[in-house]
Amino acid sequence: MTRVLIITTNYPRWEGDPHSPWLLELMGRLREKGYEFDVLAPAFQGLAAHRIGQTPVYRFRYAPARWETLTHEEGAPNKIRKNPLYLLLLPFYVLAGMWASWRLGGKGRYDIIHVHWPVPQGLFGLLARRAGGGRLVATFYGADLVLAQRFSFLKPFVRWFAGRCDDLAAISSYTARELTRLSGREPRIIPYGIHLPPEQDWPATPGRILTVGRLIARKGHIHLIRALAHLPEAHLVIVGEGHEREALEQEIRRLRLEDRVLLTGRVSDAELEAYYQSCQVFALPAIVDESGDTEMLGMVSLEAMRYCKPVIASDVGGIPDIVVDGESGVLVPQKDAETLAAAIRQVLTDEALARRLGHGGYHFAREHFSWGSVERATRAMYGEADAAG
Repeated sequence: MTRVLIITTNYPRWEGDPHSPWLLELMGRLREKGYEFDVLAPAFQGLAAHRIGQTPVYRFRYAPARWETLTHEEGAPNKIRKNPLYLLLLPFYVLAGMWASWRLGGKGRYDIIHVHWPVPQGLFGLLARRAGGGRLVATFYGADLVLAQRFSFLKPFVRWFAGRCDDLAAISSYTARELTRLSGREPRIIPYGIHLPPEQDWPATPGRILTVGRLIARKGHIHLIRALAHLPEAHLVIVGEGHEREALEQEIRRLRLEDRVLLTGRVSDAELEAYYQSCQVFALPAIVDESGDTEMLGMVSLEAMRYCKPVIASDVGGIPDIVVDGESGVLVPQKDAETLAAAIRQVLTDEALARRLGHGGYHFAREHFSWGSVERATRAMYGEADAAG
């Protein structure tokens, strides 16, 4: 068995916790190929070491339990932007993570150390390798690069860390370009994988627009709500929760759209699947927010494509890796409610166009985002010479 240590900020806290389900899926597939995993992740409100399925999860404590909320839920960058007092936890987080990595790396003697979100977890990976050896690889998701752009003192760290890795991956071509610009190294592009049900036309609720995502600025929900004001024949379902909810509710009241917008909050997997299946169009109105953060891939678009739903999305970040304009969906400029409304109206009123885009998206997802290709690319990053074939 090849022993792998996964170092990450964001790992499920219990069975069924919605954080990083794609990572669990990938680890399960690699386990069938002879890999064995341990995980190192921060505690959340005092959470101790535990297991998720077959995987031991080692949690490092960095504060009293009631303050251990830097990670999970909205994610550390969003929490820090919302409440800068979270910055006070960072030194303790980094020191605790470094100590835990040193101890676990020396004890575990891992063949591979895989760091996810390398700012600041790259330090943990380097210490684990120093303590016990192993091949060091890292996956960048984009949030770490946004932090490096915002805080210039982090740029040298990204270059330094990337130069010491045996291999690198990014989840989209956009993230890869940003990483190359900062570090001078060209990473592999390894996106998320997706399961596809049999291809079919799923019955839609007429006029239903769906969007899914945390209620944070970069998701652009407010622009979709403003677009709805131009679409009297439509109604909008927004699935997700976050600190922007109050602002969105105020905008809904201002535009008198209370009877046509549903904010569901968090829903079960079964409810979410039903919303995907029943929408007539899926929208991802993402923006580049004030901090420079944006969608680095846009996984929710792929989820809609599973059900042959036409996707309309902003032309920002890594979204064009999934939404190819006119082929797998429609791209529109960010923050442009009128253009967004016009694109939605066209899809709602042109059944042939909607069907062509929906099935085009399904075929695109099948060709470019299969779990088989993600698994092979990851094994190649881990050093399997014949895995990429």
